[in-house]
Amino acid sequence: MITFKTGQLESKAWSNKIVQSLLRLAEYKGKQQLYFQQSPETLTALKNQAIIQSTESSNRIEKIIVTQKRLEQIVKERAKPEDRSESEIAGYRDVLEMIHSSAEHMSVSNNVIQQMHRDLMQYVSGSGGRWKQADNDITESLPSGEQVIRFHPVSAFATDQYMANLNRFFNQKRDQGSISDLILIAVYVLDFLCIHPFSDGNGRMARLLTLMLLYQVGYEVGRYISIEKIIEETKDRYYETLYQSSIGWHEGEHDILPWVEYFLFVMVKAYQRFEERIGSLDRSRGWKARQVETIIKNLTAVFSVADIEDRCPGITAPTIRNVLNRLSRDGVIENLSKGRNARWKLKN
Repeated sequence: MITFKTGQLESKAWSNKIVQSLLRLAEYKGKQQLYFQQSPETLTALKNQAIIQSTESSNRIEKIIVTQKRLEQIVKERAKPEDRSESEIAGYRDVLEMIHSSAEHMSVSNNVIQQMHRDLMQYVSGSGGRWKQADNDITESLPSGEQVIRFHPVSAFATDQYMANLNRFFNQKRDQGSISDLILIAVYVLDFLCIHPFSDGNGRMARLLTLMLLYQVGYEVGRYISIEKIIEETKDRYYETLYQSSIGWHEGEHDILPWVEYFLFVMVKAYQRFEERIGSLDRSRGWKARQVETIIKNLTAVFSVADIEDRCPGITAPTIRNVLNRLSRDGVIENLSKGRNARWKLKN
């Protein structure tokens, strides 16, 4: 049963973890514009990086994999897709671009969601943009190779009405403004995944809808940090909390807390990474070297220049190497190997 119809949102006692996450996210949102006014070169580098990572991770979660070279060529529209996997990548790229440019104008409606799915699948087949035509189950592959059913979604016959109700209830709750937008979005995504309205692409659609809904209420971290990458890195927890919160869904007896806690955890993680990568608001002389040094001193594992570049977009490799050499001379880090793949670690 759609969560918005169960009364859970009005009666639920939110855990301290959820309350604390909401407070932190409100604080991050308040500081957002300060960071957006800083270092255009860094923001541009972050945005370009996030587009590639989001496209790669959201598809890789669904076992859609292409080489890094081809991924970047397709995302940057320098090559046309040559097989199904590359076609899936191209479709995700297009919908992601539409959300980045037009999220505020996209209504939460059956028509818009079907249009997004049509664009997602446009290079793959003619099935995009239509609700599933046959019932589908959410399955899991065990280590033995056996397939087990984790959840029975809404029937194909009932999908259109369920989606219409989900969109209507969500829009009503959002307009009322009595419940946190972030909780409403988390619950919307949970219900969308439980309905599982399409024969293919439901997971990717859920992540794209997440970004669209976040942008509409002013949480724009997904433009600069890949939320999909964080989900991929924590996909065991993603699947487990989704399973926990879907038990009893059809009867309206499910517990939304595990999923909401995970959803907010991902959001907090995204803003933490954003602050780490954008660095201090101080842009006085030498700030790039200070930013690199701060990143290095917070790394707990063995790292390379590429690891630092990933965390310091817009800062050149020579600047990073200069800091590494200085910290090595000062005894702060230890060089473990030389050459192109040189590795370092912090000294105890």
